[in-house]
Parts: sequence; structure tokens; C-alpha cells
Amino acid sequence: MDSALTEISDFIHALPAMELLPSQIIEQVVKEISICYVRRGQVLPPRGVSEHNLYILRKGALSYASENDELLAKYGEGDICTVFCHEPQDNIKVCAEEDTLLYSIHYPTFHKIVKHYPDVLAFFQHTAEQRLSKKMLQVNEDAIVNSSLLNSTVEKFYHSPVVSVSSSTSIKQAAILMTEENFSCLVIVDQGQPLGIVTDKDIRRRCVAQGLATEQPVSAIMTDNMTTIDIKSTAYDALLIMTQQHIHHLPVMQNTKLVGMVTVTDLMNNEGQNAVNITSVIHKAKTVAELSEISHMIPKLQIRMAKLGTTADHVGKSISAITMAFTIRLIEMAEKLLGPAPVPFAWLAAGSQARQEQFVHSDQDNALIISNDLKPEHEYWFKDLATFVCDGLAACGFVYCPGNVMATNPKWCQTQAKWHQYFTQWIHNPEPKALMHCSIFFDLSTVYGDSHLLEQVREKMLKATQLSTLFIAHLTKNALNLRPPLGFFRDFVLIQDGENKATLDIKHNGIAPIVDLARIYALSEGIACVNTIERLKLAAGTPSLTRASAANLIAAYEFLSMLRMTHQANKLQQGQQPNNYLSPKELSKLEREHLKDAFKVIKTLQDSRQSTF
Repeated sequence: MDSALTEISDFIHALPAMELLPSQIIEQVVKEISICYVRRGQVLPPRGVSEHNLYILRKGALSYASENDELLAKYGEGDICTVFCHEPQDNIKVCAEEDTLLYSIHYPTFHKIVKHYPDVLAFFQHTAEQRLSKKMLQVNEDAIVNSSLLNSTVEKFYHSPVVSVSSSTSIKQAAILMTEENFSCLVIVDQGQPLGIVTDKDIRRRCVAQGLATEQPVSAIMTDNMTTIDIKSTAYDALLIMTQQHIHHLPVMQNTKLVGMVTVTDLMNNEGQNAVNITSVIHKAKTVAELSEISHMIPKLQIRMAKLGTTADHVGKSISAITMAFTIRLIEMAEKLLGPAPVPFAWLAAGSQARQEQFVHSDQDNALIISNDLKPEHEYWFKDLATFVCDGLAACGFVYCPGNVMATNPKWCQTQAKWHQYFTQWIHNPEPKALMHCSIFFDLSTVYGDSHLLEQVREKMLKATQLSTLFIAHLTKNALNLRPPLGFFRDFVLIQDGENKATLDIKHNGIAPIVDLARIYALSEGIACVNTIERLKLAAGTPSLTRASAANLIAAYEFLSMLRMTHQANKLQQGQQPNNYLSPKELSKLEREHLKDAFKVIKTLQDSRQSTF
């Protein structure tokens, strides 16, 4: 091969997707390439060319516009224009911004050469959104294959039969039966239908410790409204339910029939260092020092899950559940030290923990909502609670919030009436500080205590946001301040100086814009859940968001979260502090192209919001 062809071959081989082709196939592609020049102001295809061609920019620049002359994109050196590969596009215009050198290849011929490389063909046949969706479909499939719990139904783990008794059975009879059968729990049934569950812990706490007569019916100490799981659910679903709800027994149902019981031990015997295992150890800790030691396991869990190919969504849910377990244990310790709460309250998680999207070494975002029965003399109890828990979380690696969004701040330790007042003020007077609070406090979940306190505030708040188009408009404008770091020529806009020079802030310029959009859709449609993916799924098909756009945003969010998770796991494995600053050099050429696709999806949806408001 002469030097000119070698230079073309090296250039082609370095392009996204083409790097997947072996050298002999690249040589065949190069032999079919024609070189053409397009002068500034001329349009594609070149005069006299009517075939379906693929164009690769060697030098120069092209603009890609709609029939209304709206600029859709620009192509620079190394970009591939696939607009003319298939049927002619009468409603678009591709024009040379400057004198341009192109490599042109007849697309049917190219298709024939690379037909045995479906991933390469797919790159040229699909849109940016389709490429990204296909990539994440593959990632999610790999995660299912790589995780035993994700790939197994509860059916493989539960034990049967379940020992059950009627609601009229005495506590003493129930205890004797549990001892004889060597079971730690019983299900209470009435006419074959489960009413509740009683565990050996219930007998100790609700009967013996309270001095309740053992002749009383077992229904007096059972937990009613018990959580169950369907037999076809995955074992991972069971893991998350038990971790989040702090329970160790989960009745298994088939249709409406009780068929078995799955326990924490059943799952722990299958998975070694997982969220359930760590949560179980947390629950047994007696001191803050013990909890601090346990917290060293969390980075190892993120590294392990990343290596297994677990999705970022499952990693975020697992680590968020562990953070919840730390918080619950610290509150239990505080209550033992301070005595019972004087009035009902709810400890709230905010931000990424509330959304179940937390990774290792996140800072604290929490608050307290207290019953309106609060009296001045009770305030010291809640101040001491907040101090104990926040200090304990800090000792476990969850650093204090730089913005002081913590329950130790009197502003965020308030009665339910005050929280109602906060949300009303933020919605009806959306000034800059209020909008900053929206990005934190419109994502809340109850970690411990009376969940109704938050639910009632949220219900009233959602009714107000659905009616306030002015608030949604202000929230949209504020959210559009974070833009994906993508230049006109589809190149990355990198940080220019400082210790993170030549990197992208994958969190603030990639993930956060999607989180903001999902929040806006949810508030517009009265959607109560706060998890980003769930918000997008529930908003899909509403006036706020089409189903196709929701799918594209979910794929972009999952891809960006995966890059962030893997980047952080690599940092942790190297003994470094994890961060959100990703160098494009860490990625393959194809991954960089997927990253551009994700940023393009975000930009498209942001532009749509901007035009709407």
C-alpha cells in the first residue's frame, strides 16, 4: 500500500466504530473511497452525484440544517455524515461552511464489505438515540447475566411450607410451635388469607418486655399490613425490599396464595459481600466506632459491583439502602441514649440518597419534619438527635453537607406546618434561592419515623406545582443553566485549567441536567416518586414528555451513570478519592461517540423545554 493509501487507512481506522474492523477489511474500505472537494457555500451531495453515499470529513466543516434553516448540527474533521446513506432527505440541507475535503464511499458497497460486523453497520444505520439505546440494552443484559440475584427468581430461594396459625392462637401456643418447628417467624392467617406476621423478636419486644399475658391472641403482637413478594420477582427485588424496609422475613405469594418465605439468610448464603450482608452487620453494631469500621466495606462493594457489570441503577439503590441502614441504626442508638421521641417525627433523606442514586463518599443531605404538636421544651431532644446522627454519619465517611443542608441546621428541623409554608413560598415566589432549594427538597424520602408527615406535605405540594405554570417556567429556566459540554462540531468542551484540566464534569454537566428535567416533568404531572428513572417512566406519554423522549433520556442517564460509576470504581481501586471528572482519554473511541450521543439527547430535550417556556 503506498503512502497516500496508508495515511487514509490510518485515518479511517481511528474513526468511531471503524476501530472494530480488522486491517484487511479496512483495506477493502479504503480501496472504495473517492476523494471529493466541496467549496464553501456549496451543498451536498456534490453536483452530479446521485448515489447513496457515506461522507467522512477529512478537512473543513459542514453545517446540517432543517428546511427552515434551523441549525441542527455541525460536522468537523473526523465526523461521519450518514444523511445520504439511504433515501434522499428533501427536508434538510448540508452545506460546506468552508472549503472541505471529503472521503466518499458508495454506501451499498460499504454495507457489503462490513456485513459480517453488525456493530459497525448498526453505528451507521442508527440515529444517535438508537445507538445509545442499543448500547444500554446490551449493558443491562450483561448485568442480568453477571448477577446471580438479578438472574434468579425468588422461587429458587424461598423455603416451604410456611408455618402459619390462626389469629386466635395464643402467644404461648405460637411460641411453642416456633420452638418445635425451629422457625423464627409465623404467618397469621384467616380463612387461608395471610393477615400478618409474628417473629421471635415480636414475642420478646411486644409481649415479654411489655408484660403482656401469653394467653393473649397472637394477633395482638403481629405486624399487620405485612410486605409480600410475588414468586416470579427477582431475588434482587427481595434483597432491596428487605434492605430498604429493615425486615428479615418476606412472605412469598403466588397469585393470592401464600406459598413460602424468603429470609435475609437465604440471600446472604448466595451472595457474599452484598447490601443485605452489610446491612445485617450494621443492624448489629453497638457503637459509632463499630459503624465507622463497617463503612470501609462500602467502597469495596462499589468496586465489586462495577466489576460484575452491575448497572449503575442497582449500585445506586444498594449504596442508598446501606446509607439508610447506617442512619436508622444511628437514630436507634440516639433514642436509646436520649429516650423516646416526645412527639412523632420523620427523618428525611434529600438529594441523591432520597432518589436512591447515591455512590460512595457522598455528602450528607438530610432534614427533620416534626409533628405540629411540638412544644418549645421538646426542641432540645431533636437538636441532640440531629447532632448525634449527623456526627455519626460523618464518622462513617458521609461528610457534612457544604451547604449545611442537614437536620442540625434549625432551618431544616421544623414542624410539618413550617414545611408546608416553605413549599408554598418556594412555589409562589420562585426567586433564585428558592429554586436552589427546589433541587434539593423536592427530592425527599422518609428514612425513619412517621412517613405520613412527609406524604401529606408532598401531596399538597404536588397539587400546587401542577397548577403553577409560572413556577415550572422558572424551574425550567434555572435547570437550563447546566448544559452538556458539547461544542458545535460535536467535540467535547473540556475544563480549561486547574487540577481537573482537560476533563468533563460528568455529574454536573451530564447527569444533573437529566435529573433536573425528570424533576420538572414529575412536578408538572403530579408524580410523587423521586427516583429519576421512575419519574421518566411515569412521565412518559404525558403532555410533558413523549414516550420516545423518555426512553432516550433513560438511556442517556444510564450510560452517563455507568461511566461515572466505573470511573469512581477505578479511582477507589487505585486508592484515590473518587470524583466526577472524567477524561475522554479514558474511553474508547466508540464510548466517546456514545457519550456525544448522550449529550445530544440532553441538548435536544433542553432545547424543547426552552422553546416551550
